[in-house]
Formats: sequence, structure tokens, C-alpha cells
Amino acid sequence: MTEHESEYTLTEEIAHAITHGAGAVLSIGGLSWMLFLTIPTADPWRIVASIVYGLSLITLFLASTVYHSFHQSPHKQLYKLLDHCAIYLLIAGTYTPFLLVALRTSTGWWLFGTIWSLATAGILTKLWFRDRFPRIALASYLLMGWLVVVAAPQVADAIGDGMLWLIAGGLSYTIGAAFYAADRVAFNHAIWHVFVLAGGVCHYLAVIWYVLPLNPGIAISG
Repeated sequence: MTEHESEYTLTEEIAHAITHGAGAVLSIGGLSWMLFLTIPTADPWRIVASIVYGLSLITLFLASTVYHSFHQSPHKQLYKLLDHCAIYLLIAGTYTPFLLVALRTSTGWWLFGTIWSLATAGILTKLWFRDRFPRIALASYLLMGWLVVVAAPQVADAIGDGMLWLIAGGLSYTIGAAFYAADRVAFNHAIWHVFVLAGGVCHYLAVIWYVLPLNPGIAISG
């Protein structure tokens, strides 16, 4: 396979582009709705967290859509690299509203710094090694995603039933990762995309229902 050729069939790539193209459209609408909810509060934490989270969603789904929209392109490997780097951005971006709004404590700040440092390291590693260690990259995505367990009790106290949506999203991403790794399964990558969409929806609902609304019970001290 040359660098400009896709590792998937044309039909598969169409499915990939459609699924995450839909995600890109939903993400743009999702960011708009978060700003509609947060700007009237005049709370900079909520507004900034919404922007970071929303842009990370848009970046991930747009990068994926572009990568899969060009079945054969001299820039195919570049698009793939950007797609994989965007995964790190989405993971850190998803953490952001939970940590800047719902868990603005010493633990939350530690986790915020840790997750963004790991995302930065992951992106730099991807840029340097490209696609040489795909299994390690997949493991790093999952480990970063589940790092929240170190603060699970505090997060649960802060967002209540939102923890159920947070867990559901994590499970969706994790199950999807199994299909991502199952190269011999037909349309495995498209199935992975569907699980990513489902996970993204679960986390988005947790954010708009349990994090962004003004709540005097939210933890904001050490």
C-alpha cells in the first residue's frame, strides 16, 4: 500500500465519512447550545470550558471526516495523523468542563494538569513516531479516558446522576475500541465510529444536564 492509498474500501470510507460528518454537524450545534446556556450566566469558567470542550468535539469529528473523505490522496497520511492527534484533544477537552466547573478542587486541578500534559505528550509522540505503535496509542487513549477513576468519588458528589452518563460514555468508547482493534471484522472502523458518537452524546448530556447548569452544590474549593 502506498502512502496515498486508503487501508479501507471505498464503501467503508463512505460509511466512516458519513458517521463522523454527522458528528461534526452535531458538535457545531452542541457548542452553540452550550454557549446559549452559559453566556447568560456570565461565568467565565462555564463559558471557557464550553468553548474548549465544544472545539475539541468539532476538531475530532472534522479531522476524522476529512481523513475518511479522501479515499486516495497524496495527503492521506497527514489527514490520518491529524485525526489521531485530535483524539488526544477530545479526551482532554471532554475532561475540561468536569474539572473547571464541577470539580474545581485541588484534586480537580491536579487531574486537569495531568490530563492536558498527557494529551500534549501523546500528540508530540504521534507527530514524532507517526503510526509506528498503534496498539500503544490505543491503550493510551483508554488509560487517559479512565484516569477519572482516581477522582470518581469527588466527581460523583459534584455531578450526581451525571456520573451514570459519564460511565456510559466511557463504556461506549471502550467497547468501540475493541471493534477498532478488530481488523478482521467487516466495517469494524465504522462500528467504532458509531460507538464514538454514542460516547460523545453520553458525555455531552452529562455536561449540559449536570455540569453547566448553575448548581450551588458544586464543589469549588480545595
